[in-house]
Amino acid sequence: MTKLIESKLKDISGLLGEMAVLSQKALSLAVDSFVNNRPLESEAFNLAEQLRTLHHKVMDLSTEAIARYQPVATDLRFIRACGEVSYGLYRTGRYAYDIVGTVTVFGDLRGCSWEDVIRTSGVVKEMLALAIEAFSNLDERQALEVIRMDDVVDGEYRRYLTKVIEGGGERRCEIAGLLIMRYLERMADHANAIAEAAMYVIRGI
Repeated sequence: MTKLIESKLKDISGLLGEMAVLSQKALSLAVDSFVNNRPLESEAFNLAEQLRTLHHKVMDLSTEAIARYQPVATDLRFIRACGEVSYGLYRTGRYAYDIVGTVTVFGDLRGCSWEDVIRTSGVVKEMLALAIEAFSNLDERQALEVIRMDDVVDGEYRRYLTKVIEGGGERRCEIAGLLIMRYLERMADHANAIAEAAMYVIRGI
């Protein structure tokens, strides 16, 4: 029985590894598309769809593992956490697709300044990579660092929102930027959830 469930957990981990690569690729593509005004909707959609398919596979394998092997303790926590991680990676791909979609909606925004977006996206990229590593290694220190960084992204979003409310900039730029900052903030929340999933497996709470 132990070897059977270990094989199933290995399959789930393999799928999460594929999702990790795709979600990071989707995030990088989305930022490049927006900042450089590149219409990459087809590429972003394909990545999002691949992530959706893999997410469903993870959930199917997780359900099967619980139903067939009735895991307890660490194994059960790990399976439950994998569902959270899978969902976070899938949603990251979906938000990346939404970011790329703004290029179509708003048109050419190359005259705008995207310093805030570039800075914040850099933090989110680091968070996502670190969260994936924290879960893969069940590293508490890395997980706690991701959780700390989530506050940084929240602060960046609030500052940008305040700047838009106060006005003074070009409205199309401000509105487009605010949308992207919101998507990045949501991606950071999912990276944070992945880190918390690692903490759940480690601590059991």
